[in-house]
Amino acid sequence: MKKEIITITFAVVTALAINSLNAQDMSNGKLDKIEVTEDMQPVNPDWFTGTGWLEMLVTDTDTFGVSVGNVIFKPGCRNHWHKHPGGQLLIVTDGMGYYQERGKPVQVLHKGDVVAIYPGVEHWHGATPDSWFAHMALGTNPEAAPTEWMEPVSDDVYFNLDK
Repeated sequence: MKKEIITITFAVVTALAINSLNAQDMSNGKLDKIEVTEDMQPVNPDWFTGTGWLEMLVTDTDTFGVSVGNVIFKPGCRNHWHKHPGGQLLIVTDGMGYYQERGKPVQVLHKGDVVAIYPGVEHWHGATPDSWFAHMALGTNPEAAPTEWMEPVSDDVYFNLDK
């Protein structure tokens, strides 16, 4: 039953993601515009560098066993180092972004990419310096514990990534 709920949730989230973004000029993975809706809230500046927005789509974790958020990053926006005790899935819905685990090379992300982040893995993700970026963030096993936030990704590190 739990597998069926996760499969249905994934399908619904994917459909919502495709329908919720209004992108123009997708040449070279760069966007001129991603529409930010009135339901989205600015990201928490204690946990992000730059400008971004978040809309929580599924918050009833007791029923569904997963939280789902739609996150949009302006160019240069990224979150701080953090880890999810229950793990996380990212589904890239538009633009181009980065994902990096502590001590590993950065990964460049494009629309359609999926990142499976295992419980307790320290990481960060966000837009490239010159592209908007959007993803669905699925918090798995939310009963494990809340996200643990750490230090920001410095400009020196961010602008000198080996890609």
